[in-house]
Amino acid sequence: MSRRGWLLFIAMSVVWGIPYLLIKVAVRDIGPAELVFVRTALGALLLLPIALYRKEVRASLRPWLPLLAYTVVEVGIPWLLLSHAEQEVDSAFTGLVIAGVPLAAALIARERLSGTRIAGLVTGLAGVGLLVGFHGTTGGPVPLLELLGVVICYASGPLIIERWLSDVPRYGVSAVSLAAGALLFAPFVAPGLPSLARTVTLRPALAAVTLAVVCTALAFVLFFALVAEVGGVRATVITFVNPAVAVILGAAVLHEKITPLTVGAFVLILAGSFLATRKKISEEPAEKREPAAV
Repeated sequence: MSRRGWLLFIAMSVVWGIPYLLIKVAVRDIGPAELVFVRTALGALLLLPIALYRKEVRASLRPWLPLLAYTVVEVGIPWLLLSHAEQEVDSAFTGLVIAGVPLAAALIARERLSGTRIAGLVTGLAGVGLLVGFHGTTGGPVPLLELLGVVICYASGPLIIERWLSDVPRYGVSAVSLAAGALLFAPFVAPGLPSLARTVTLRPALAAVTLAVVCTALAFVLFFALVAEVGGVRATVITFVNPAVAVILGAAVLHEKITPLTVGAFVLILAGSFLATRKKISEEPAEKREPAAV
C-alpha cells in the first residue's frame, strides 16, 4: 500500500474508532433516531457548501439510485442500529463486533484473496475473538443482532461506492448522502427536537456535535479518498484497528478494563491489518505506486 494509503488508513482507524464512545455518551440523553438526524444534518451543513463551491452536487445526483442505496445501507440503517444497540452494550464491545466487516465484505464481493490476505483476515479476527472472549456483554441477543446488521451494511456500502459511485465527486456524494439521510429521518424526529433541545445536557450534546463534525463530515472525505486509493474491500480493514481505539477510549473515559490479554489481542489485530492490506508492488498499477497529491 502506498504512503498516502497508509496515512489515510491510520487517520480513518482513529476517526472511526472514536464514534463508539461518542455514541455511548450521546444516547444517554438523545434517542437513536434523533442522534442520526443530528449527525446527518450537521454533517450535510458542513459538506454541502464545499460540494456546491466545487460544483459537484449535480454530478452526484445523476446516479440517484445507487446514491440512495448507499445512503440507506451506509448511513440510515447502520447508524440507527448502532445507536440503538449502544443503549444496551458498551462502546468497546461494539467496536469489537464491527471488526467483522472486512470478512463480510470479502464474502459479499466474492473477491479472490491471496494466501497472505486470508492469513491477515484470520489473524485479525483471532485477535477480535480474543477480545470478545474477555469483554462480554449483558445486553442480550437484540443488540448483537443489531450489530450484525451494522456489519453487513458497512461491508456493503464501500462496494456500492467502488462499483457505481467511484467516478462521482466524493464531496458531492458525501454531502448529498448526508442531506438525504437527514431528510429521511426529519419527519420522525422533528416534532420532538424542541423538547430535546431543552433537556439534553452538555456532555451528550458535545458528543453529538463531535460525532457529526469529526466522525461524519471529515470522516466521509477521508474514507472516499481511502476507497479510491486501496479499493472497497481493503478499505474496510480499518475496522481491525478501530476496536483497539474503542477499547483504549473505553478504558480511559468509561473505566472499562484492559488486561494483558487485551494488549495481546491488539497485536494480533494490527498484524492482521498489515497482512490483509499488503500488496506487492508488481500487482499495483503504476499510478498507485507513488502517493498522489492530496
